[in-house]
Amino acid sequence: MEREKLKELLGRFKNNDLPEDELLRYIENLPFEDILYAKIDHHREIRWGFPEVIFCQGKTPDQITAIARAILDRGSNLLATRANREAYGAILAVCPGAHYNAAGRTITFINHDIAPVEGKVLIVTAGTSDMPVAEEAGETAKMLGLDAELLHDIGVAGIHRVMHYRDEIASAAVVIVIAGMEGALATVIAGLVQSPVVAVPTSNGYGASFEGIAALLSMLNSCVPGVAVMNIDNGFGAAFLAYKILCTARKLAQ
Repeated sequence: MEREKLKELLGRFKNNDLPEDELLRYIENLPFEDILYAKIDHHREIRWGFPEVIFCQGKTPDQITAIARAILDRGSNLLATRANREAYGAILAVCPGAHYNAAGRTITFINHDIAPVEGKVLIVTAGTSDMPVAEEAGETAKMLGLDAELLHDIGVAGIHRVMHYRDEIASAAVVIVIAGMEGALATVIAGLVQSPVVAVPTSNGYGASFEGIAALLSMLNSCVPGVAVMNIDNGFGAAFLAYKILCTARKLAQ
């Protein structure tokens, strides 16, 4: 959207329909907008195709509100992660139509149409306890224009469940595998499919899982080559990597 807006303004300026001062006011904040406690990277939408995302954890409601307003004022879509209900209330004050996903702890608002990205993304969880991370990945995928589908509770404790969905898993362009405990599901699925697998360890598990470290190390030590491993509970990062994989594939095909 930022790229299209800039093209529109330059076209209007070229046709003498836009004063120079108004154009300069817009582009002077293109690298970033400094609001003292945050430097909002408006240029990111041009570089990446998606604006800066608000990571709410550790920010005050006033800070979240100010950052959200700056993003929305540019006409950009809004995605906030690790958001509690207090953060949601703060954003509602400046964006009454914002949507809160309580399980995924995300806040979203669609300011303009999202261009679809070709290629199916399948988000798979080992267990029901992993669903919050999958919801974060799903909401992120939606805001990025990905064709994403969620498939829950097919962990290795019942390996026949994986086999039941084998064709569906194999048909995906990218598979995001979310698992806690020992994190073995990522290796199992990566061994079955040709498509890229993005593994996300979760903090679910008994004491020796060390809040996701066991699953993280297991995924990093996978005997299947080519598995990309995210940080613990990072569903957002997994969806964003899937987005970059598919966007790069599209560019190479052109």
